[in-house]
Amino acid sequence: MQLKKWSIATLSLLAMHGAIAGHAQETKLSELPLLVIGASYSEAKTPFNNGIAPQGGRAVNFGNYLSLGAALTRDHQLPGYVINEAQAGAGTFTRFQCPPGAATCSAAVWDSFQVQLQRALTRVALPPPAAAGTYNAKYVVITIANDCLHAGGMGVPQPTSVPCTLADMNATADRLVALGNFALSKGLIPIFTSYPKYEDLDFPLFKTSSNVAWVIDEQGYQTLRDLVESRLEAELPGAILLDIWKEFTHIGDGLHPDPDSTRKAAHEIAKHLRQLDH
Repeated sequence: MQLKKWSIATLSLLAMHGAIAGHAQETKLSELPLLVIGASYSEAKTPFNNGIAPQGGRAVNFGNYLSLGAALTRDHQLPGYVINEAQAGAGTFTRFQCPPGAATCSAAVWDSFQVQLQRALTRVALPPPAAAGTYNAKYVVITIANDCLHAGGMGVPQPTSVPCTLADMNATADRLVALGNFALSKGLIPIFTSYPKYEDLDFPLFKTSSNVAWVIDEQGYQTLRDLVESRLEAELPGAILLDIWKEFTHIGDGLHPDPDSTRKAAHEIAKHLRQLDH
């Protein structure tokens, strides 16, 4: 699928909003804090919730992992102001952790992308005399969710979990479209990132390395990828959809990008944000 780099509607929205309140007119939008939400592509760490944590609070690859949120702070084209509220393992909806082999789910919770965005907005909400609902940010980067990719990603005990139906996939797309509309209603431009190519991943390897009950197959993955990306393009003309994983090598677990892939992905985002300044 050919992904658009940005839309006329996006550029019009940028022109309409102008500079953030309290900032000089010449402030470039790419120099404002960049909000980041999503799952492990955005953030290496699982969340702690009052001492209860999915996977014990473990980080991807035990901390030897460069997430997109971290890479965006290092790209020389951006100032490094990143508000990252993503959670490794998260999905589009709030759900309990459902460990491999367990007949029930635990009390540990992942927050939805919507909750993540609401938290990120709180970090950059401008105080009076700025108008209520004015934020010191203009873009939010949203990476792919765990929805439908593997057992445990849908909040159902793994022994009874089954791969997603087309209706499940459409429900994921529904939540992402709603999230994009929520971001737009707050004056933000949502930047959705595409799914990597199936052939660059190794889901059978991830099934072995993570011990999950099932992983999505190639047909399911292509359906999910095409469905989500086509609906985002069709239903969110004010959003941006970027193919940042054109060069993707996993770290050896079948799913997560290696540092070079992540640095290139971050640079793609930074490059497009700088282009939108002009």
